[in-house]
Amino acid sequence: MAISLDLMKEITEAAGLPGYEGEIRSLMGKYLGSGAAVETDRLGNVIACKEGTSARPRIMLAAHMDEIGFMVKSITEEGFLKFQTLGGWWEQVMLAQRVVVKGRFGDIPGVIGSKPPHVLTEDERKKVVKKEDMYIDIGVANKAEAEAKGVTPGDPVIPVCPFTPLANEQYLMAKAWDDRFGCLVLIEVIQALKDIPHPNTVYAVGTVQEEVGLRGATTSAFGIDPDIGLALDVTIAADTPGLKGGQLQARLGGGPAVLLYDASMIPHLGLRNFVLDVAREEGLPVQLDALERGGTDAGRIHLARRGVPSLVICAPTRYIHSHASVLHRNDLENAVKLLLAIIRRLDEKALARLL
Repeated sequence: MAISLDLMKEITEAAGLPGYEGEIRSLMGKYLGSGAAVETDRLGNVIACKEGTSARPRIMLAAHMDEIGFMVKSITEEGFLKFQTLGGWWEQVMLAQRVVVKGRFGDIPGVIGSKPPHVLTEDERKKVVKKEDMYIDIGVANKAEAEAKGVTPGDPVIPVCPFTPLANEQYLMAKAWDDRFGCLVLIEVIQALKDIPHPNTVYAVGTVQEEVGLRGATTSAFGIDPDIGLALDVTIAADTPGLKGGQLQARLGGGPAVLLYDASMIPHLGLRNFVLDVAREEGLPVQLDALERGGTDAGRIHLARRGVPSLVICAPTRYIHSHASVLHRNDLENAVKLLLAIIRRLDEKALARLL
């Protein structure tokens, strides 16, 4: 099963900030709609329903469409843009990075700047520059010129990073692998299910506003009323210099990771064991990981209505929550294989056994 590099490029490079998911939502609707019935709810979630041979169990697969980015907050008299972060940013990865402002008249390139280090005091040079002291330079002379170009407070600002296979072409660099990884898995799973019988009904949901509070998962899970919830997201790769032994566990190329814990959810034990058994029986690589901070859509899915047994399946990814992140192609494709194996086996009897 080989996922098209052209599809990866299209999905990862699409714009889609929290509350501004229109561009990626359009793509998700197009690709999911070629294999299932699709609707968009009032919050903007894309919900694809693929019926199998039974109405139950209902399996909800969730991947958030939104990425971290910025929003124009104000324009200075000199034409620089002050901004609000959307999602979690660490200041040290922001400076001198390219962005695109989605203005009223089209895309406007820019760069994030701050007071130059050459004029800082020794004490100032030792400190991380705060977000509120940064600005976006779009190359205009003043506020009036910025406004004439179509810049308005409230405009979304997208990080720039073209999709790029690296020296080993299994390693793929792009913006927004968090969570375009999950979006690609949803697309591939729904496409594959056109030719694969399954004893359940699958709901593939591209959720909105995950990065600012898991909001889309909250409403979509309530509407679907699933029997099982599987969130598809990324986890922090443990294979870069400086990480202490045992601090993290998942490595690029080692297979998708099952989260044993994150700050939003402790996974359902029966579902966890079921997924690990399926992986073993299918001969698919799988890793285990735990995150002390952060959460996923499963953090809201498992609390829907009377409660939903839920689990998170992740791709180990380097440099998440920055302009450029890196994952391994095999982990992406093995995640698709694992999801399909789970769906083929998860009938009402299997659900009763794992509860």
